[in-house]
Amino acid sequence: MNTYAIRGLLVCGLVLLLAGCTHYYRVTDPGTGKTYYTTDMKKETGGGVKLKDERTRTTVTLQSSEVREISEDEFEAEVKGTGPIVIPPPVVTQPPMGTQPPAHTEPLR
Repeated sequence: MNTYAIRGLLVCGLVLLLAGCTHYYRVTDPGTGKTYYTTDMKKETGGGVKLKDERTRTTVTLQSSEVREISEDEFEAEVKGTGPIVIPPPVVTQPPMGTQPPAHTEPLR
C-alpha cells in the first residue's frame, strides 16, 4: 500500500478519535447562582476559571465556581434553550372611542 494512503488513513483516524473526546460541563457561580455551560475551561492563576458560555457566546471569568461534568444530551437541551413555556396574557381589543354605539338608542318611528 502507498505510504501516502496509510498516512492519510492515520490522520483521518486521529481526527475522528479526537472529535469524540468532548467533555460537557455545567459551571455554577455560587455567589450569584448563575449557571454556565461549556466544553472548554482554563484554570487561571489564583484559582479562578475562564470559560466560554455556550448559551450567550460570551467569555466569563469566575473566581469561585462549582464545576460538574454532564451528559451531551443534558448539555444540548440546556444550550438550545428549551426553557419554560410562557403563555402571553390575552389581548383585550375594543373599538376606538368614536366608533362605539351609544349605550341606549330610541327606536325609529
